[in-house]
Amino acid sequence: MTATLIQSPDRILLHDISWQTYQLLLHDFAQQPAMRLTYDRGELEIKMPLDPHETYKKLLGRLVEALTEELGIEIRSLGSRTCDREDLARGLEPDQCYYIQNESAVWDKEQIDLTIDPPPDLAIEIDISSSSIDRMDIYANLGIPEIWRYDGRSLVIYNLRDKQYQVCDRSVALPLLTVSGLERFLELKKTTKENALIRLFRSWIRENMTNL
Repeated sequence: MTATLIQSPDRILLHDISWQTYQLLLHDFAQQPAMRLTYDRGELEIKMPLDPHETYKKLLGRLVEALTEELGIEIRSLGSRTCDREDLARGLEPDQCYYIQNESAVWDKEQIDLTIDPPPDLAIEIDISSSSIDRMDIYANLGIPEIWRYDGRSLVIYNLRDKQYQVCDRSVALPLLTVSGLERFLELKKTTKENALIRLFRSWIRENMTNL
């Protein structure tokens, strides 16, 4: 095993790591939810997200949850649950993930198995400090249909088509949400306190529900 210190205070990259070691580390870090592990065929990145990362991860998650509550859409929220498959030798932890279209397939399952169950319909990726591993390639191999990726300045929505992500201007899972609409509320975070922002967002939803 060799280790590479990345030019960043929040992560380290390890080489020649077995799947079994990755699984043991997942177990050992289970009590440290701030840690993020990304595994790609022997490469393992351990990341310790900083405060801006956690702020925007939580805010985007709250927007998803507020919208689905207002629209009466059932979801299963799984936060940063590990999405991994041994047959692919890949795994990662989204910043937030949700079952929306496939919620009925997993809502009552104690433990989801991605070798037989569908992957989450939506994953949120905060990319303020870029990963040293191609996480988008892992998401594509896991078959996650939609990714929201925010770098602290702009948000991009990706939709999986023919095993490749394509940029979209609107969410497929939650069609009321556009890139410009989401960016508006992310920008508001700079001048508006969190619960006040969510109240504004809920009011916006009620005003725009007729557009569905």
